[in-house]
Amino acid sequence: MCGRFAMYSNAYFLENLPDLENPEITEQAASRYNAAPGQEILTAVSGKKGIRAGFMKWGLVPFWAKEPSIGYKMINARAETADEKPSFKNLLGKRRCLIPVNGFYEWKKENSCKQPYYIFPKKGGLFFFAGLWDRWEQDGTTLHTCTILTTEANQVMSPVHHRMPVILNQEGQDIWLDRDQTDKSSFKKLLVPSPSESMDLYPVSQYVNKAGNEGPECIERMEF
Repeated sequence: MCGRFAMYSNAYFLENLPDLENPEITEQAASRYNAAPGQEILTAVSGKKGIRAGFMKWGLVPFWAKEPSIGYKMINARAETADEKPSFKNLLGKRRCLIPVNGFYEWKKENSCKQPYYIFPKKGGLFFFAGLWDRWEQDGTTLHTCTILTTEANQVMSPVHHRMPVILNQEGQDIWLDRDQTDKSSFKKLLVPSPSESMDLYPVSQYVNKAGNEGPECIERMEF
């Protein structure tokens, strides 16, 4: 799964999406080293003329939900069954998004505690997670929310956790955000573990365990 991540390099975001319709929105994106479910996060979707950036609440609230609190149960969606579940299957064909991150966290049970690890692109830059989004409206309130698709762990991740986010390369990003592409089978081919050689990880302090803790210290390597 994926329950926390860091996103603090808006310059990399603009570099990866040079044709962004509204690049000025990144000026509103604060550096985050410990983004958590329920918070507003930076995303990219297919716009009218190209790719458009915006903020969505992390934790999907389907348009048919009675209460928005359901979002806390939908921060992730299993890629293997996304085309079968009522909350996700229609979104796969029409409401896909990218979620840019500098890296993400996962916890491994070691001895009597859970040790957090920071996973990041081995060559620098950003990961782009495959996500789904929806719009919820009720009593004059509108929410745009999203979820992160997950798949089986690759060789780097598997010693820490058996699941990982779906990470798309440049070709995958283009297909994922192509609004004219509606064939779900073509999307399913993208929802696989990313190559192990594309990422690295190291242990970090349990300071990151608390969602309210922020700052560069969250991603500092912990020396044993």
